Amino acid sequence: MSVEELNPPLISKNGSALLRVEGLSRRFGGVKAVTDLSFSISSSEIVGLIGPNGSGKSTSVGLIAGQIAPSSGRIFLAGEDITHAGQEHRVRAGLARTFQTTSIFPEFTAFENTLVGAHVREASRVERRSGGAATDKGSHSRSVLDFVGLGSVHDHPATSLSSSQQRLLMIAVALASGPDLVLLDEPAAGMVAKERRDLCALIAKIGASGIAVLVIEHHMGLIMEVCDRIVVLNFGQTIAHGPPSEIAKNSAVIEAYLGKAN
Repeated sequence: MSVEELNPPLISKNGSALLRVEGLSRRFGGVKAVTDLSFSISSSEIVGLIGPNGSGKSTSVGLIAGQIAPSSGRIFLAGEDITHAGQEHRVRAGLARTFQTTSIFPEFTAFENTLVGAHVREASRVERRSGGAATDKGSHSRSVLDFVGLGSVHDHPATSLSSSQQRLLMIAVALASGPDLVLLDEPAAGMVAKERRDLCALIAKIGASGIAVLVIEHHMGLIMEVCDRIVVLNFGQTIAHGPPSEIAKNSAVIEAYLGKAN
């Protein structure tokens, strides 16, 4: 499948980053879950969001995806302020996500699951891309399944797929919606080494297609291999931000993960 068939990339209206997060914060009572989070992602870029347990990763993803309202700060997607936009609007604006736990229709086949995402794509293309010709949802769904490596099981019930295949199916559903940015929330959970290598290759291929990727993942090997930049959180605050080579030797990151040496 060609890059154009997967998703013609959308250029941000003001020529800046596709996603821009500015001073994003969220408090739950007296608890500061996320404080002053700021970063950006450009088209085709793969950015990792990491941190130890309780660092604020899940809250940050919920804020960006629209499941949690921010206490302060702003979120821009393709130049549009989506800070207070609902989840449906964000999907139609070009943002898709997967979840830590499997979120597919178990009674549907892999193909039927992907059709759900393709339906969103057809509904949003006219709003987001002038002059974009509608495509057959079935053909698009099959192409996306081929893209993620599930073409041979397109007619299998989702429940018959392995755990790793179900995670790939979640990615397929997200991609079928025609996103400009996809949030992958712990996509490698439960995968063995060979499956993680294949996932790395898929994430790189998604980025190469013109789609920006934000990866939230515990497996450091995957993050270090596939990401262009990494944002590191601890206790809700950014403690490091840069390319993998810098993050790997950052003393604050090492301390956050391993603890302070005596």
